[in-house]
Amino acid sequence: MSWDSVVEVKAQLQRLWQRGELLREAVHGRSRFPLRVALSTPNTADITHRFEAVRAWATALAAESVWRIEWQEVAHRVQGSQRLPQAVCFDSQAQALRCLGKQTQWERFASLVAQTRQVRPVLLPWLEKYPLQALELATEWPQLLAVVDWLEQHPRPGMYVRQVDLPGVATKFIENHRAVLTQLLDLALPAAAIDQSKTGTAQFAARFGFRDKPLRIRCRLLDPALLPSPALACADLTLDATSFSRLDLPLKRVFITENEINFLAFPEMQNSMVIFGAGYGWDALARSQWLHDCQIYYWGDLDTHGFAILNQLRLHFRHVESLLMDQATLHEHVAFWGHEEKPVRAELGLLTPAEAALYDDLRDNRLRPGLRLEQEHIRYHWLTAQLSTL
Repeated sequence: MSWDSVVEVKAQLQRLWQRGELLREAVHGRSRFPLRVALSTPNTADITHRFEAVRAWATALAAESVWRIEWQEVAHRVQGSQRLPQAVCFDSQAQALRCLGKQTQWERFASLVAQTRQVRPVLLPWLEKYPLQALELATEWPQLLAVVDWLEQHPRPGMYVRQVDLPGVATKFIENHRAVLTQLLDLALPAAAIDQSKTGTAQFAARFGFRDKPLRIRCRLLDPALLPSPALACADLTLDATSFSRLDLPLKRVFITENEINFLAFPEMQNSMVIFGAGYGWDALARSQWLHDCQIYYWGDLDTHGFAILNQLRLHFRHVESLLMDQATLHEHVAFWGHEEKPVRAELGLLTPAEAALYDDLRDNRLRPGLRLEQEHIRYHWLTAQLSTL
């Protein structure tokens, strides 16, 4: 049966609600009511062969008290003149809300709009654009307004986010609501208070002038002669990026590995350091200009992501060489071949010809679908043999 039933009429109205159309009226004040919903109705054959079903359909629509029926007279050669529903009409928004059972939600949203119009009208466009999200945030809305107000009064405050001290605002509140606060603050703050080059929730602090947690680099000096004290032999050190960038040591080689055990077990080497890698994040290392004067070796997993990370590292240090990311290492460790769930498909323009050929073999499944060799499976003697050639 293709006729619009009570359920289908309510579903059409529900779609208006889910798109936020009914709530937006509380912001812009333009009403769509009275609202007419045209019906798919029975045809002549339906009336002839399914007359009782047609009558039950019309009765069910007419029984609903939350709308008004627009009727039409249909002349039928067998059943005679019939009065059938042509459309359902909602004469007011109140009728539509009652039909959906959304009166409470409407009143809550209207209250948010009224509050915002009074204290921060500049945020009304956000409420109009994201009314359903605003409803979800109704209990937090006063705190969100308080944060916006505070940052208007203290632009680019130069403190940590958790130092903001506002009544009723928990220390983690701003961090937990960075996405919506970014949108609100972009509307409320002057351009001079926003660093437009910083985007995404990870850069919220930098965008609005807060102090950010220092980036940290974990490293080990592989040459005991470089350590200030024998007590620090094989020390596992963690430095903030600024301190790391100021190191002044006679280093010739720097190794980067993504596996913690490989990092901890990396053998001693003269004038060398090993760094525990950061995956796709190289901002901290990029600050260290002295690395341009060192040989840098990157040891990642032998899979498409490993080569993608190597490619990204070369955006900062073009002279990086790969370590144990070659055909010989891959085929020496066939027994440890694993599976990569979501391989990278992009073209990587900073690989050497040999690296690019192996990357293509992995990406295009020439050896085996989704092939990967995790670096933790490389035998220690294979590593030491390779290092002896450097």
